[in-house]
This record gives sequence, C-alpha cells and structure tokens, in this order.
Amino acid sequence: MLAILFNRPNRCLPARFNVQLATLAISSLLTSLGCGTHDGSTPTASISAESSGHTAQAQSLEKPRVNTQPKVEVRTSAGQFTLQLDGKAAPLTVQNFLSYVDAGHYNGTIFHQVFDGFIVLGGGFDSEFIERATQPPVRNEAHNRVKNRRGTIAMTRQPNSIDSATSQFFINLADNSSLDFAGFEPDQYGYCVFGEVVSGMDVVDRIAKGDVHKTERFDNVPTQPIVIEAMRSLK
Repeated sequence: MLAILFNRPNRCLPARFNVQLATLAISSLLTSLGCGTHDGSTPTASISAESSGHTAQAQSLEKPRVNTQPKVEVRTSAGQFTLQLDGKAAPLTVQNFLSYVDAGHYNGTIFHQVFDGFIVLGGGFDSEFIERATQPPVRNEAHNRVKNRRGTIAMTRQPNSIDSATSQFFINLADNSSLDFAGFEPDQYGYCVFGEVVSGMDVVDRIAKGDVHKTERFDNVPTQPIVIEAMRSLK
C-alpha cells in the first residue's frame, strides 16, 4: 500500500499555503507513484496492488440524476455538516459520489489525514485503516473551472493520472488556487470541485484543529479518529 499524501519531511502545513513551494512540489510528484508531499501541496489518493488497474479507463456515466443540486448530510463523530453538490458543473463526479453514498461506502470511514489551513481528506479507509473497495475511476471534470475555494469539496486523484479519482475526497479549508485547473497536462489539470459545505463548516474546522500524529503508513493522522458515522442523500 502506498501512503496517501505526502513524501516530504513530516510537518504541519503552515496556515498560509506557499504557492511557489506547491508548484515545485507538484512537479517533483510526477516522478513518484501514488504519493504527494508532506506539506500538503497535492491531495493524492492512495492506491493498492488490487486497485491500481482501475486507473486505466475512467467510467463515463451517461445518465446523471435529474436533481442538479442534491444535498448530502454527513454525520461524524465530531458533529454534522451538510453538502450541496453541483450536478450542473460536475455531473459525472456528483453521480459517482452519490453512488458511493447510496451504497453506504462512506459509513464507518474516517478522515484519515488533516492539514489545518489546507484540507481534510477522507473517504477511503475505515477506523482500522482497512481500504474500502472502489468502483472504476471517474472522468476528471476539473476543466469545469470551479475553484477550490474554502468550504468546497473536491475529488482526490493520482498526481500523474488525470482520470484516477474513485471515492476519496477532500474539503478545502482555504482558497487553494494551486489546486485549480490550469491546463491539460497531469500537473496542470487540477482537482474537480463538485460541491460545497452549506452548513456545519465549523465542524469541518474543528476536525482540522485536532491533534495529529504520524503512523507507519500516513502523516497527519488525527490522534482521535474522526469517523464518518453516516452519509445520506437528502430528498
């Protein structure tokens, strides 16, 4: 199993994200598979030997749901927040996310890495750090040019593979322009924003402020596990 995010020395992300450092870090990531930087410059999903084959071809879901702004309630061990998804800007991504929600995939998973002032990351592992099985990856819709602003939710992916997002997602804690679409190369394509937190952002901030530690597999793991107890679509 490859570590999720970061392969620079272990340290907490500064409150303000250094864009120049991020640019250098993102460039260096292209030489590594499935890893990002310790400083939080690139939200990168982990892959395993069993799931790595999924990156070969992204799924193209053809019939997105009629409701273009569905809401999802997220109940965590730290409190509850609500997402409003943007099916108009990112129809494939929203449909992909809702398929995981409806299947109960996220129930019992954790926010396995948090970087105060940057992002909180979740959607892939349970509290025992057992990886959840995923569907084939979804087409990256970051070319919708929706910005990674504070409070938005976006998909993680591999830095060297544009269309490699599956179930893992992150919530932006700041305006992270370095993660926006800037071109059609893998290091420019960015991360697809597909919704935002419309209530309970204080809960997300509380998650980000908790103590973290380094484990054998991951950096910046919450010392007190933050469990997603349930996610459900609101009709």
